[in-house]
Amino acid sequence: QVQLVESGGGLVQAGGSLRLSCAASGRTFSSRAMGWFRQAPGKEREFVSAISWIGGSTYYADSVKGRFTISRDNSKNTVYLQMNSLNPEDTAVYYCAAAPYYSNYYYMKLESAYDYWGQGTQVTVSS
Repeated sequence: QVQLVESGGGLVQAGGSLRLSCAASGRTFSSRAMGWFRQAPGKEREFVSAISWIGGSTYYADSVKGRFTISRDNSKNTVYLQMNSLNPEDTAVYYCAAAPYYSNYYYMKLESAYDYWGQGTQVTVSS
């Protein structure tokens, strides 16, 4: 069983930065791949980024590549999403998720690859 709690969301102006955190409980965190997804109002949830068990491999959606950075600290059971150069299109509820396996980009962008989800944290970017 893995419980995930996101934090760090808030209101920021365009061009600003935020760092999201996702704290995980459970002893299996370090053996799980982790991902971030987001859901904007009126839209489906979409993949943002994923990271392998020890952080040696990462994936990003094209819309955030070069602006967002995913990282993890297994000693703290925490995964992070550093978000820079934010724009209003980044406004969404951001969710972290845990996956039992780490595979290619096309697999890791699927919601079905993940078996545990957090409750989400709101990110609002004003213009």
